[in-house]
Amino acid sequence: MGGVNSRGNRHSRDGGSGPRAPPKGGVTPGENKMPPRLELLLDMPTVHRDTQVKHAWNSEDRSLNIFVKDDDKLTFHRHPVAQSTDCIRAKVGYERGLHVFELSWSTRQRGTHAVVGVATQEAPLHSVGYQSLIGNNEHSWGWDLGRNKVYHDSKNQSGETYPRQLTQDETFVVPDKFLIVLDMDEGTMSFVVEGQYLGVAHRGLRGKKVYPIVSAVWGHCEITMKYLGGLDPEPLPLMDLCRRVIRQQVGRPNIDQGKLDDLNLPKAIRDYLEYKDRR
Repeated sequence: MGGVNSRGNRHSRDGGSGPRAPPKGGVTPGENKMPPRLELLLDMPTVHRDTQVKHAWNSEDRSLNIFVKDDDKLTFHRHPVAQSTDCIRAKVGYERGLHVFELSWSTRQRGTHAVVGVATQEAPLHSVGYQSLIGNNEHSWGWDLGRNKVYHDSKNQSGETYPRQLTQDETFVVPDKFLIVLDMDEGTMSFVVEGQYLGVAHRGLRGKKVYPIVSAVWGHCEITMKYLGGLDPEPLPLMDLCRRVIRQQVGRPNIDQGKLDDLNLPKAIRDYLEYKDRR
């Protein structure tokens, strides 16, 4: 998890000590508590590969300095073009439901301007020079990973610190993998880093159709996006809610170790608790 070193930098480290205690100020009470529907979605099995490809990068909606890899449709490669900022949108635009994506972007391939977020079809995909292209206009909303800032229409309004509990002398180093959370029913975008919900980064998306998007400047960088799954806005069935409560009580590590067998349940119920009905 993120920690604070002697220089005030929050960084990722293997074998971390778990989530930080909530800050005393600067965050609305409960702001960083993971929403229950998101907890439920993250507990579900990841969707199949063919579904991930349907929600992956769009080879027809990109800067010409970017191409989707033939041998991995979830990954794009950026050509080493100097003084150029390049974007690519995903295939699917979202207007409703809760959706989660895993983004893999090496910290060594980010350079001066590495931005992730969402955009409408009207947002530009290329600019001359290096800049935080996502969020610099009214059609896109972005998180600049290096600057720890979220931007929307930055030509007219300044960016805001994110994660919001960061102090001025702290820098949050975003690890190679993290989650993008798009809740179109609430109209929000947020992020999860190593199991820690960072809170809402952007609001005001409700009623729009937005696409996941990345803005890159690093030559030969490769960025992978995996769609993990989604939930429709309808209330969840009681059986799903019961399954979630039982899995919480048993604990994910115990379930992964096969401890459900110790409960001496009928096979049909055990299979349901292990989401085998969805596989």
